[in-house]
Amino acid sequence: GNGKFGPTPGDATYEAYNEWMHYAEGSAMVPFLLALYTRRLGDAGAPLQPRIMGEIGNHLTYIAKGLGANEYFVGDDITGADFQMIFVLEAANVSGALEQIPNLKTYLERIHARDGYKRALERGGPYQLGG
Repeated sequence: GNGKFGPTPGDATYEAYNEWMHYAEGSAMVPFLLALYTRRLGDAGAPLQPRIMGEIGNHLTYIAKGLGANEYFVGDDITGADFQMIFVLEAANVSGALEQIPNLKTYLERIHARDGYKRALERGGPYQLGG
């Protein structure tokens, strides 16, 4: 984006931008991946599922608070942090977890309605989460 999708270092929103950029993959996706892996174990992974689902709930609560009533995660415009976080929320949506979290569900719908999101799917092709 040639700098279009992120604040410059020193900007008041730069630290929040960095947090969400790294939080998406470094923290938020971990329990979703663990859920995927342990489901593939069948009965052997079942004892871990309650703990994993609790962690997913903790992360979604944190994310919902972080977004609040804002349109985007950092500032008034879409940034790379939103690009990172949308995948987390799409993973959560597969299981129906966003049905009880209105601001995240609305955020996901808003991102999906963006022309840029639609163009990305046209170029890259549709994908389906789950398994």
